[in-house]
Amino acid sequence: MPYEVVRRFEKEIAEFAGSKYAVAVESCSAALFLSCLLENVRDAEVTIPARTYPSVPAAIIHAGGRVRFRFEWWAGIYKLEPFPIIDGALRFRRGMYEGGLHCLSFHIKKLIPIGRGGMILTDDEQAARWLRLARFDGREEYDLSRQKEITMAGWNMYMTPEQAAKGLLLFSFLKNKNFEDLDVGIQGYPDLSESPIFTAGPK
Repeated sequence: MPYEVVRRFEKEIAEFAGSKYAVAVESCSAALFLSCLLENVRDAEVTIPARTYPSVPAAIIHAGGRVRFRFEWWAGIYKLEPFPIIDGALRFRRGMYEGGLHCLSFHIKKLIPIGRGGMILTDDEQAARWLRLARFDGREEYDLSRQKEITMAGWNMYMTPEQAAKGLLLFSFLKNKNFEDLDVGIQGYPDLSESPIFTAGPK
């Protein structure tokens, strides 16, 4: 079954990170967007560092929230306050999961560089179930002809088997490496508080 490799990659990362579940998606940006939808940030103010990747405030806005920037230098992870959503794009270490919806990045510039990909770690079975449907057009991971009913208008944000296979291969070589957190400065993230598009609120 093509998607068995995705499930295997999810299982390996969940065990490594210390979460019960892991849901693979196309990018960390997709992981954050789906997490914002699941936590229902609509009409809420979400506080994030001013220096981060532009898709983070965009995800909040597309999920119906409002962005508030805080000024801090960070490395590894930060929380989308006051929600239990963690942007963990710059961290990869054993036992890193500490609760909530912890979003990972497998971008080419990150610590497990499969090229593109992301994952959401969670201990919540219902959250994992919703995220698996939401990322895959609202359907199960098998041939569409076998799907009796679509119960969710989902998004096309799944991780492909090819990405997962590459992730498994890289993970097998890198899982015992002691990674240092990546620093926001190394990534070259700009001060997004200077971009009015992110502070104007949902359209």
